Amino acid sequence: MNRKPSITRVLLFAIVCCLAVAFNVQAQHPVRIGIAWVPNAKAYDRVVRSIEAAGGEAVILPQMRAAALKYDGTQLLPQYVDENGVLLQQYADMVKIDTYAGTGADSLMKDIDAVVFLGGGDISSTLFAKPQPWHGIEEDNNCNAERDISEYLTMSYCLDHNIPLLGLCRGMQMLAVVSGVPLIQDLGQYFATQGKDYHYLHRMQRDEQGKRYYTPHDVTVTDTTSILYSIAGTVHIRKVPSWHHQACGDVTGTPLKVTAITLTDGIPVVEAIERTDVTFALGVQFHPEEAVRMNLDGEAAASFMPINEGLAFFRALINQAEKMKISR
Repeated sequence: MNRKPSITRVLLFAIVCCLAVAFNVQAQHPVRIGIAWVPNAKAYDRVVRSIEAAGGEAVILPQMRAAALKYDGTQLLPQYVDENGVLLQQYADMVKIDTYAGTGADSLMKDIDAVVFLGGGDISSTLFAKPQPWHGIEEDNNCNAERDISEYLTMSYCLDHNIPLLGLCRGMQMLAVVSGVPLIQDLGQYFATQGKDYHYLHRMQRDEQGKRYYTPHDVTVTDTTSILYSIAGTVHIRKVPSWHHQACGDVTGTPLKVTAITLTDGIPVVEAIERTDVTFALGVQFHPEEAVRMNLDGEAAASFMPINEGLAFFRALINQAEKMKISR
């Protein structure tokens, strides 16, 4: 005697099939982690290697260009920047108001599951919510307005669309700027105003050949409910690779919270920030990707955090992106 399957059994079978298809798709298509555009292609290498070692697919994102400004290839026309490469105020205001409108951002970000923002030079201080004059330190005259605009627009898109993001050093500073937080433009100058010695804890002084290197220091996690704590599993993160002379300012009244600091001569320097209004937006003022690279290449690895601690940041980003990808 033939029996017809019950509706419940049919529905269960259909659900199982759908889940199998979903997991099969995930297996065939790794999580795609975009890397925000930078003018120097060599800068991608460490993060590409870190993403791949953590199990993701690294995708170099295209430059995002402000719709209201004109470009010659990747370069802004000269009238938009000053003699120091800083984006002029009137055009910075346009970028802050229009953000990614008219840029074709939906197409540029298609099929991207998360984004990493890299370290690098200073951000045009005209993009701050309360603009500041340039710090005037000729040694750090390294602004790039094209990159500033592209990252400001790309990060704004990620935050508006709840796309997980990880900001590394400058990437953390861009998260602060997009979120309305001012930057301390030079830690040496800032410490001097406090009557304190900077000690060059966050960026090594130049050697006899004029070169700088990463310097290791420890970081204290201040929030055990944070994404950062879930990644590190401790309130003491040891031997982070550090190379910066700017830092995040006061986050009061913004969607950010501070989740780690370093005390230098009694003065706290922000080491991690997180957005409280999205699922995963973490910025760290150090370079886990450099720890990964040094460990892979065997270069002074013992002086810095172990490879698994560096990779943990990328695995957390990939895992979060995968969860959100499956749920869509």
